[in-house]
Amino acid sequence: MYRVNKPLSSISRRSFALGAAALVASSAFTPAFASVDSFVDGVWKRAKARGVSKRVFDIAMGEFSPSGKVMELSRKQPEFVSTAADYVGKRVTETQVGKGQGMSGEWEQTLAAVSSRYGVQAEVILAIWGIETNYGGYMGGTNSVHALATLAYGGYRADYFGSELITALEILEGGHVRAKNMVGSWAGAMGHPQFMPSSFMKYAVDFKGDGHKDIWGSVPDAMASIGNYLRSFGWRPGETWGYEVKLPRDFNYQNVWSGINATLGDWNGVGVKRANGKAFPRASDVARLYMPMGGNGPVFAVLENFGVIKRYNNSDSYALAVGHLADRIIGSRGFVSTWPKDTALTKDDRKQLQAKLIKRGYELGTPDGVIGPKTRAAVIDWQSRSGLLPDGHVSGNLLRALS
Repeated sequence: MYRVNKPLSSISRRSFALGAAALVASSAFTPAFASVDSFVDGVWKRAKARGVSKRVFDIAMGEFSPSGKVMELSRKQPEFVSTAADYVGKRVTETQVGKGQGMSGEWEQTLAAVSSRYGVQAEVILAIWGIETNYGGYMGGTNSVHALATLAYGGYRADYFGSELITALEILEGGHVRAKNMVGSWAGAMGHPQFMPSSFMKYAVDFKGDGHKDIWGSVPDAMASIGNYLRSFGWRPGETWGYEVKLPRDFNYQNVWSGINATLGDWNGVGVKRANGKAFPRASDVARLYMPMGGNGPVFAVLENFGVIKRYNNSDSYALAVGHLADRIIGSRGFVSTWPKDTALTKDDRKQLQAKLIKRGYELGTPDGVIGPKTRAAVIDWQSRSGLLPDGHVSGNLLRALS
């Protein structure tokens, strides 16, 4: 292994080069640098220019060797398809709810202080913490500096991960965490809140006031960092993420797919009601409709805070899981409507669906797997003609119905 603080003899360098070549061959990736030595030298020059000391650099990059496991994981990122029911169901369990409620009691005073300072409800902070790392139960066991260095060295989004690597070294220079404790995911997401180094620099908080932003070892710092992150992206204090709703029988589902934003009062005026029968607390709140599995499943009026949660992870299913877990932590019984049994579609499945619609006379051009307005309109028209609920939802059930 390469040791940055000890010179290598020409023989050992040649031996290491052969070993690195074997690693590259077995891992099937082409490094972006001629050698590990030249890569580390380049990282040191950049880190030094950013104020990182040689001592900190040597400790962090000492014995760096590209990780075949990290590069393998970077390659194994196939198209992931999952229904919202599956996604939420795997992440919002009775166990997770119970843990969240227990953490709510254990950290009551801290959560109250964090919520007061950042205007983010305690249950939302708990929900993100729970979904990201199981309330700190698993923060990832990969050395963050070495993971980022591997990705940069291997040429996987090298500019991005190379920049994150330098930022991680700056964090170490700042004394916020010891190198051996800077652990996280294979892609460099770190600590309780799973921040990338650049996010740490922008949003991490020293809530304890000890001079260190310790998102690895300090739950208060981690909670406050989550709250600060959400506030920075426009969290609206006092508002929730959304409500489960019921749509009227004659509802025009184009209102869902067009992404119309309207006040809850306006939605109520066209027959959109809360699923639990209660009134909307504030008719002036603005919402759009989110229908993850069609009109026969749960439908939601999602508010602006739903979009803020998506800044953490740009996925509707993720934001729904966070919102649902938050609701469950404070006593909600769950969804009113039952999730339909259905499957999500891969891109090839979506192409096949478009091809079937084209055979039925719909002019959609060449099937590309992208469900745009034309495909959606064709789906709604075909569903209406076939006596099905014309909700425009594209899924396994629809593909089978078209067969």
